[in-house]
Amino acid sequence: MAILETQIDNQASGFQDNYQAFKEVITELRDIEKGIRDNEESARAKFEKRGKLLPRERLNLLLDQDSPFVELCGLAGYKMYDDKKGNTAGGGFIAGIGYVAGVRCIVQLNNSAIKGGTISPSGLEKTLRVQQIALENRLPLITLAESGGANLNYATDVFVPGARAFANQARLSAAGIPQITVVHGNATAGGAYQPGLSDYVIVVRNQAKMFLAGPPLLKAATGEIATDEELGGAELHAFEAGTAEYLAENDADGIRIAREVMSSLPWKDNQTNTSGSNHPETDYDEPIYPIDELLGVVPCDLKKPYDVREILARIADGSEFQEFKPQFDQQTICGFVRFGGFACGIIGNNGPITPKGANKAAQFIQLCDQSNTPLLFIHNTTGFMVGTDAETNGIIKHGSKMLQAVANARVPKLSIVVGGSYGAGNYAMCGRGLDPRFIFAWPNSKTAVMGGAQAGKVLRIVTEEKHKKMGMEPNEKMLDAIEQATAEKLEAGSTALFGTARLWDDGLIDPRDTRRLLIELLDVCKQAESTTLNANQFGIARF
Repeated sequence: MAILETQIDNQASGFQDNYQAFKEVITELRDIEKGIRDNEESARAKFEKRGKLLPRERLNLLLDQDSPFVELCGLAGYKMYDDKKGNTAGGGFIAGIGYVAGVRCIVQLNNSAIKGGTISPSGLEKTLRVQQIALENRLPLITLAESGGANLNYATDVFVPGARAFANQARLSAAGIPQITVVHGNATAGGAYQPGLSDYVIVVRNQAKMFLAGPPLLKAATGEIATDEELGGAELHAFEAGTAEYLAENDADGIRIAREVMSSLPWKDNQTNTSGSNHPETDYDEPIYPIDELLGVVPCDLKKPYDVREILARIADGSEFQEFKPQFDQQTICGFVRFGGFACGIIGNNGPITPKGANKAAQFIQLCDQSNTPLLFIHNTTGFMVGTDAETNGIIKHGSKMLQAVANARVPKLSIVVGGSYGAGNYAMCGRGLDPRFIFAWPNSKTAVMGGAQAGKVLRIVTEEKHKKMGMEPNEKMLDAIEQATAEKLEAGSTALFGTARLWDDGLIDPRDTRRLLIELLDVCKQAESTTLNANQFGIARF
């Protein structure tokens, strides 16, 4: 492969301006994350008084020490619903990919330190996404449960679609993917079915509560009077009801048992490669250029063009890139790289997608599918080229061909949104709607149907034409107001924070973490290929 040579001067004032501006964006992201952590920490006294660990303390105990952990959808619901200050984001729980007893797993835990771990609509959407990742990547699912259930302020939004989470649990079990749940506190009403549908359940003595109707509802409905413990305490489920397989003495003990259960399962025996890593045996080189330079590569103004190869030079093994059809369209860049030894096909943007670019990308996707090479889409496009030349040259035909190739490719597809991702260009570059295996975004990125200024001008023209057809003289002041309001609304709805809150991606990342993340995700995808599942028809049921 050819080594990419940078064309960027890291001492230039433009580079330094970009670098400082990007650092400010990252600082804003870290401040938001810190606000959520501080909010969790404010519940410490209450948890300690009850003899409980905070949710993130439970997570740290569960995960193998010094092992990688990829958090998923950490800002789900940011400033949505009743998250006015932005410090309760996350959808009511924490989730990610980590290692437990040497086994890579999906881990999820109710964030009971914030609003009792109640689930908002974005939390439900996050649950479904996490389950999808577990199924697609054949990863065991471990849950640390303690939740007040659905946030009643939004119960009507989560009730009907909430059943899908239970259906997914049944299908995970039937697929042969083990689910282990530790019940640390309340898992009541509909929430009781989450542990009930798990394959292995651990309950914490004097803390776990599982019942369909609590004491107040029971009394109102039947007149029966019973305490929480009598209705659904840990001992009842361990000794009488049989809902739990293990009884733990406290939070730490419950997590210890969960780790023991995971280690006792012959999960690695189901994998063709059991060395603990699916990396190719060959050595690989680090990029020639410092990854820290990514902050200066990307212009502060996303309207300014830059070469996607400059990103590849700082994240690819040895800064090497085998470009595909380098003379055929320079707006859509295709080629092969390696990340941590993993072969990967790249599709990146240097501008709008032209008819030639769409044609080139569609062919390249088919070649990667033929050779079983995963694909990485690096988004920075205003969308498909428009105009009479583009239409004459078949932009709809070739764009449709690219969309077909993206939708039907069988290999793992990863997406990183590094700049703009606008219009149908977002679809063609495997945005959320095209079901990438994983999609992450840089915090400077923007995703929208079109740019705010462009949308404002379009609506202004449409309104002006409408008035003329009605025989009315357009009011310039009114048109200015419409244009400005539309532009502001679209801009506000295109930011990375807006998108990640709505799960348009799986999380926002510091650009300097891109290479490490890609290596981990490609390893996840490779491991999934080598994992054999022992499926059954109905999943595991207790008798």
